[in-house]
Amino acid sequence: MPELPEVETIKKTLEHLVIGKTIEDITVNWPKIIQHPDDIKAFTIILKGQTIQRMDRRGKFLLFYLDTHVLISHLRMEGKYGVFGASDSLDKHTHVVFHFTNGEQLRYKDVRKFGTMHVYSIGEEFDDTPIAKLGPEPFDASFTDAYLLQRLSRTNRTIKTVLLDQTIVTGLGNIYVDEALFRSCIHPLRVAKELSKAEVKVLRQEIIDTLQEAVDQGGTTIRSYVNTQGQIGMFQHELYVYGRESEACRRCLTPITKMKVGGRGTHVCLQCQHLYK
Repeated sequence: MPELPEVETIKKTLEHLVIGKTIEDITVNWPKIIQHPDDIKAFTIILKGQTIQRMDRRGKFLLFYLDTHVLISHLRMEGKYGVFGASDSLDKHTHVVFHFTNGEQLRYKDVRKFGTMHVYSIGEEFDDTPIAKLGPEPFDASFTDAYLLQRLSRTNRTIKTVLLDQTIVTGLGNIYVDEALFRSCIHPLRVAKELSKAEVKVLRQEIIDTLQEAVDQGGTTIRSYVNTQGQIGMFQHELYVYGRESEACRRCLTPITKMKVGGRGTHVCLQCQHLYK
């Protein structure tokens, strides 16, 4: 699933291709993607004639700001956007097509069909699902040491499970949680409330630094992620633990271990990340 760096990269590349374009019509080939309104005709009527004014991101969600409404898009596991000419062949996994008045098309492709789209009036997008309950962005001023310490001190859950909780901090997923925990020398099975103030301070900074480095590299390509221009991310070459099971730790040469934490595949160096302090 694309995480914050990948979605930010998609936003940056896509906005150069779609801002200022006006929607003439919409073709929906897989209605379940459209979540709000849940009527395809209403969805189409709202967006027809609207011009994309700007784009934004909230956590792992893309936000298309039009004249009067906001389209909120979640890519889930395999969702991709691309801009095409009307005569370009249509992939069988293309489920939503936004036809622009200039003859171009913004196409949403999703092999697994897990992606979602919500439309709200501008000003209402943060009041309802899917983004109403999201926690602070890692880069926001509100994501402080004190905030993170307070949230962690309230729970007996493992630190990995907590960091994957989008109501605590938004945008983190499996890849960057594993990386930030390794860089902080914190075992993913540590109980969140047992982390010291010093450990939380280091963890918060490593979350920010890891995500920023990944954004700078265009994200991480593990399986199928590419940006809207078909370019892969490059941060996979910088990964310390994620996807490196049995490979030597870049710090101590101990083989990387893969385990399950909260049902998620988790990568850890048992030498660098001790379970007990």
